[in-house]
Amino acid sequence: MTENKEIERIKKEYDRRAREIPVAFYSLKQPGNRLMYDQRKEKMLELLKVAKILPLENKKILEVGCGSGIWLEDFSNWDVPQKNLYGLDLETHLIEKAKAVLPNANLSPGNAENLPWPDKFFDVVLQSTMFTSILDPRLKQKIAHEMRRVLKENGVILWYDFRYDNPKNRNVKGITGSEIRKLFPGAKVILKKATLIPFLARWLAPKFLGVCRVLSRIPFMNSHYVGLIRWEPERG
Repeated sequence: MTENKEIERIKKEYDRRAREIPVAFYSLKQPGNRLMYDQRKEKMLELLKVAKILPLENKKILEVGCGSGIWLEDFSNWDVPQKNLYGLDLETHLIEKAKAVLPNANLSPGNAENLPWPDKFFDVVLQSTMFTSILDPRLKQKIAHEMRRVLKENGVILWYDFRYDNPKNRNVKGITGSEIRKLFPGAKVILKKATLIPFLARWLAPKFLGVCRVLSRIPFMNSHYVGLIRWEPERG
């Protein structure tokens, strides 16, 4: 019952954001948003190279909390056929937006604490800014367990999320490196700091893009972790 209440709280918060935050606020036409997008994409590609799973065209990719499909569209641009792309999100209207961009992908509304796929099905499982919207630690652990369950033995979990709290929004809670490791016990976890603090990026980038790039080299000025999570194969 506690988890059900948490899901309802998250849905209400998503609805509030949809009502109160203009769509243009997140548009990639805004220099700050484009900077943040480029930074996280660059860091993620670095981790994919570290994981030695490139090329990706034969891999099955799942994003939990896929929203309107921006990350999945990136994977499509990285040569993953749409039929190998899977996404799940609580918000049906976001799934419909994602389908408009990726009509041949496997996209459906649903709850990530009960993923509708068999064990060891995916090569890559991704989450992006979903866990920081979950305040109940038991629900976080359930979803992490499900992500692990559907991952192949030699697969990887990709992580992108806030490492800081948002002081203006109590419905968002940053996740530390130690908490990430507790969510995925026994895994090897590689974390890289990424993404200039959003309000600074949006404020400075329109006129001072070079300053933004300099600030991005300072670790504490980066608000997110980009992560690679994997397990060593079991030996018989």
